Amino acid sequence: MKAIRQYEFGPAETLRYEEVPDPVPGEGQVLVEVAAAGVHLVDTMIRSGGTGGPFPLPQLPMTPGREVAGTVATVGPGVDPGRVGTRVVAHLGMASGGYAALAVAAEASLHEIPDALTAEAAVAMIGTGRTAVGILDAAEIEAGDVVLVPAAAGGLGSLFVQAARGAGAVAVGLAGGPDKVRRVRELGAHVAVDYREPGWPERVLAALDGRKPTVLLDGVGGEVGRAGFEMLDAGGRIVMFGWTSGAVTPFTSADIAAGSLSAVWVTGPRMMKRCGGLRGLETRSLAEAAAGRLVPLVHPPFPLADAAGAHRALEARRTTGKVVLAP
Repeated sequence: MKAIRQYEFGPAETLRYEEVPDPVPGEGQVLVEVAAAGVHLVDTMIRSGGTGGPFPLPQLPMTPGREVAGTVATVGPGVDPGRVGTRVVAHLGMASGGYAALAVAAEASLHEIPDALTAEAAVAMIGTGRTAVGILDAAEIEAGDVVLVPAAAGGLGSLFVQAARGAGAVAVGLAGGPDKVRRVRELGAHVAVDYREPGWPERVLAALDGRKPTVLLDGVGGEVGRAGFEMLDAGGRIVMFGWTSGAVTPFTSADIAAGSLSAVWVTGPRMMKRCGGLRGLETRSLAEAAAGRLVPLVHPPFPLADAAGAHRALEARRTTGKVVLAP
């Protein structure tokens, strides 16, 4: 089969498209013919030799990729042969092997793909979607809230805009560049602003006509996160889940107290230890997508052979929505 292999940590060029032996499923495992493989920002961090937050560096050589959707091609010992031919999606956890034509997954990790979803949509919801649902649980968005969403054209942000509208809140989406701002408007944001342009906070507040954000869903951090934090209304809340800018949003306990604000960090141990675990979030995210309440925005798929190009585009912020590979 064809697969992406990595023999050293470094730039995107370390990802090699090669012919490798077909994997064989073991006890309790299935072999998935991959139709879509998810690409995550964490993948790029690990590829470059960073820890990727809580994720340890893998042993090399390896095939990257932790999210796959496709069809069960064969099963290992202890798995019902009736699984063969089923459309499934799985998060491989700490395992790798997703950037390939065939991938091994534990039967316990499988979800059948609802008929209404494509493989690309399913793979977007199994990882990015489950994270979004967990973050939204913590945010507790209600009608009357004004929700500020940095990176609103991304995989998570696009879901947050939809969820805010669905809750009856005002959705304010920030994105980089006119094309992304246009996509954010198409997603239903009441206000969409280019945060690369000077003075964007003033434009947001002007568009809100006297209102202020009450919720900041912050996965960007840095200067953008701080500017959003300073815009929060008294009693507002910041829900943090990442720092794609390279730095966590800076604030102190005095800042929190001065504005009667609340702050919570959602991802990591908090989400891993939640009641129902990650599988419950996966089930809910797929159901939300199948019902049309949360429709994942998916970037046009990259060929498997161009995994390096997918990584470069993601790192350069030239993508909108979830990035996927199509073997």
